[in-house]
Parts: sequence; C-alpha cells; structure tokens
Amino acid sequence: MTYLNADGMKPETIKIACSNCNLSELCMPVGLNSDDMKKLDEVVAVRRKLKRGDVLFRNGDSFNSLYAIRTGFFKTCVASEDGREQVTGFQMAGEIMGLDGIVSNHHNCNAVALEDAEVCIMPFDNVEVLSREFPALQHHVHKIMSREIVRDHGVMLLLGNMRAEERLAAFLLNLVQRLHARGFSQSELILRMSREEIGSYLGMKIETVSRTFSKFSEDGIIDVKQRNIRILNTEALKQIYNPQSCH
Repeated sequence: MTYLNADGMKPETIKIACSNCNLSELCMPVGLNSDDMKKLDEVVAVRRKLKRGDVLFRNGDSFNSLYAIRTGFFKTCVASEDGREQVTGFQMAGEIMGLDGIVSNHHNCNAVALEDAEVCIMPFDNVEVLSREFPALQHHVHKIMSREIVRDHGVMLLLGNMRAEERLAAFLLNLVQRLHARGFSQSELILRMSREEIGSYLGMKIETVSRTFSKFSEDGIIDVKQRNIRILNTEALKQIYNPQSCH
C-alpha cells in the first residue's frame, strides 16, 4: 500500500511490523499475545521518514490516518490571529499524533518535525475495523485521547495560573518524565525545540524563557549548555512547580 501525502508526493516508505517494534508497549495495547500482535500489524500501512523541518500534516488537511512516532521529535502548532505561530504541543517517540482530525475529518494544526524522524502511518479506517475485533485496541485509543485531553487541561493551568518559573519547572519535569518512560535518563535531556518555541508553548516571551533558564542555573537547579540540560536538583524543581495544580 502506498501513502500519498497532502501534496500528492510519495514519501519514503517501508512496511513495518508492530510485533517486532521496541516501542510497541508505548503506542500499542499491552497484554496481547503474539497472534493478536500480528493481526495488529495490519493497522500500520507504512513507515514514513521526515527530515528536520518537514511537515507531516497541515491545518486543513483531510484526516485519514493516525501517526505513531517511531523516532524523533515533533511540534504541533497553529497560526494565531496576528499570523504568528502558536505552539500547541511537543510529541516524541511512542506517542500518537493526528487525533485532532477525528472530530471534523480535517486536521486543526500543523505537525512539524523538530529533527529527522520516522512515523508509522495507521489509516484510521484500519484502526476502527480492528478496534471492533480487539476491545483492547479500542480502549487504548480512548486512553490516548483521554491523555491528550488531560494534557490540554494541564497546559491551560500552566498558562492561566502559574508564574514563569513554575511554568518552566513544570515543562522540564513533564519532559524528563516522558523521556524516562522511553528508557532515557531521569536527569539529562537535549531540548529539540528552541527557546522561542518553548516560550510560545508556555505563553512566555523568549527573553523570559532565557532569563528563567539562567536563574535555575544560578540557583544550582540545572546545568545548561545550549540545548543540553542536566537537572541537578529535581526536588527543587518540584518545589517550584506548584504541587497543588493538576498536570
């Protein structure tokens, strides 16, 4: 099966088997036997490679598929009323993108690769058919949708109730927690996004983002070398982030 992107161009594609993927536990239901996993392989049509800066889908594109990120980092964004880019989220390996298109059959944001990346393309028709056969898959899709809703609520809290330091602390804690679930360090990370993109997501000016990073560094909470961040005092970050707020 060949997948054509919104521009009608054929991307580089490779058939992928979920049953042999080391990320299957993150983006597929757990507890399925090997035969079930082989049937789930039918969900995925192809794999697609993207270069840094490539757009996976655009606001207004027809919704046909969900995308499981195999490698790389993405941002989702929309254009604000004054034409500036508003970042709405950052996505990483093992996470699913494209859920925004289910409601209206059109995507409501742009998805842009922040580094070279690879995604597994799951035509939504396949997902729906197999969801009826596998209640576990249907439950898993609902769980992913619920997680997105919870994350959106967390962002609303960030933008509504928190000071700059609290916002950045919450962002770093969330990022390192998600990376750790994928087997990465609990204390070291490389930011794939720019300070400007972080500011757009957190509702902060780029100067405020840079100043807050500097303050965390001066206070001995983190060590910053450009995009390399080492968390020296996780507890201090947690104390800055208001634990009363749901995230």
